[in-house]
Amino acid sequence: MAPETLKGLPPADTVLFAVGHDRASGHSIRDLYVDGLSHVLDQLSNSVQRFVYVSSTGVYGQSGDVWVDEDSPCQPTRAGGRACWQAEQLLRDSPWGPRAIILRMAGIYGPGRIPRRRELQAGEVLDAPSEGYLNLIHVDDAASAVIAAERQASLPALYCVSDGQPVIRREYFRELAALLRAAEPQFRPTASNQPAAERASSSKRVSNRRLLVDLKFDLRYPSYRAGLAAIVRTEEAHSASRPS
Repeated sequence: MAPETLKGLPPADTVLFAVGHDRASGHSIRDLYVDGLSHVLDQLSNSVQRFVYVSSTGVYGQSGDVWVDEDSPCQPTRAGGRACWQAEQLLRDSPWGPRAIILRMAGIYGPGRIPRRRELQAGEVLDAPSEGYLNLIHVDDAASAVIAAERQASLPALYCVSDGQPVIRREYFRELAALLRAAEPQFRPTASNQPAAERASSSKRVSNRRLLVDLKFDLRYPSYRAGLAAIVRTEEAHSASRPS
């Protein structure tokens, strides 16, 4: 988000900042998450009443399978988590801080976004950790949480957006393999400098209590089991309806 591309932004009551890092872009994750956010904030008009920033539960670097929530200290260990934490601080310290809603998203999955699916279906050994907790949220619930927070949250606001049902990685892959009628997943040790190993090094469990209680939020997919099963059912139905 180069500053020159942001001039003349139209007036808006609410702004949603939700970006993803393309490693092939030639820009660092900090360039996008921190500098990009700064450039956007510089161009906002006073008409903006709510600024929704999609952050990440990567801001928590805790290990030991501990539970974390919005009051837990942020100790990011990876570049993405550090960039999100710096961006949160930037937003809070800006003139838009009192109008900010920060949503710390767990790992988003959904149709077309199921990690390691191809390898499982091919019966390949997974170059991925089998231990450590995954914290997940279906893309439909993630989008609904954004809308619910924008409509109902008292400003400023902070929510962890997760289904609240953390799962050990090997159990997640076993469930996915069973749904896909694939073989029992097998794992190989992951090099310590690989992103997957870095993610697994901080094993924590993310609470969604504030999201559910304060916003009276109802999850469409209250666990990864429900979400994965719905995705596979829909795909199989579409496949069966196609002309042969």
